[in-house]
Amino acid sequence: MRNALAAGAAARPRNAWRVAHLPFYLMILPGLLYFLIFKYVPMFGLLISFQQYDPFVGIWKSDWVGFGNFRRLFAEQDFMLLLRNTFQFAGLDIAFFFPAPILLALLLNEVRLKSFRSAVQTVMYAPHFISWVVIVSLTMTLFSSQDGIVNEWLASAGLGSIDPFTEPGGLKPMWLLQNVWQGMGWGSILYLAAMASIDPSLYEAAKVDGAGRFRQIWHITLPGIRYIIVVMFILRLGNFMEIGFEHIFLLQNPLNFDVSDVFDTFVYRTGILQRDYSYSAVVGMFKSIVGLVLVLGANRLARKLGEEGVY
Repeated sequence: MRNALAAGAAARPRNAWRVAHLPFYLMILPGLLYFLIFKYVPMFGLLISFQQYDPFVGIWKSDWVGFGNFRRLFAEQDFMLLLRNTFQFAGLDIAFFFPAPILLALLLNEVRLKSFRSAVQTVMYAPHFISWVVIVSLTMTLFSSQDGIVNEWLASAGLGSIDPFTEPGGLKPMWLLQNVWQGMGWGSILYLAAMASIDPSLYEAAKVDGAGRFRQIWHITLPGIRYIIVVMFILRLGNFMEIGFEHIFLLQNPLNFDVSDVFDTFVYRTGILQRDYSYSAVVGMFKSIVGLVLVLGANRLARKLGEEGVY
């Protein structure tokens, strides 16, 4: 009898704990369903990478070719060109675009006039909601060789004219500037939130010790958001080869094709235009494998250096 009562008493708190945490499970449910439906279930489609997929007969009846599509990819005449261009765009993204939101967040965090800071934040966030079609169209209008404002100003100053859309050397800087302008403000939100959690007493103690603004940033602000920077950097490496099809496709033309052709545009030509779905799936898997290796390597290095990492 006593054992039964003790078991019942032990069961009630356990059930009560489950009921108390039910709202949290319900909050997690939409995100969990999103990853299951749109991330994990589509992995089943990777089977077509090892097939000569025919949509009229389906996955189960398509011919199995093993690693034939992979050998075809690495033997592709333009494979090294695609790899070089993709890595160049990704390298520019990591080297210049990734630090841009951090720098903007540091600058905004030092602004003491709240109304001015709010106005600047609103202006910097706005480009995130503008489509790449509009951004590229505006840039083309500004740099038009006939009546573009930028080229007219350069001509009046005796500096000639530039056309980054037809000059191969100007494409990548233009792509980078557009990326920075469109995403820098939105990307700074997370870093500003992390800075808001830093203990203000640390800044007060630093002022008492005679530390100026730059020393406070270097010794307090940056260490305070270092874990966020590390996590975001590792996650960005997971999308290292995701250059962005829409942006590149809008900038691409026959004059800059050799420096603008990347794996994303290659997948469009082979998978959509030529309807070679298996081959395009192989390219997507290759990009994912590269991202996975970079994430695992960066996370392991971060753990060795004393950081928390992603996992």
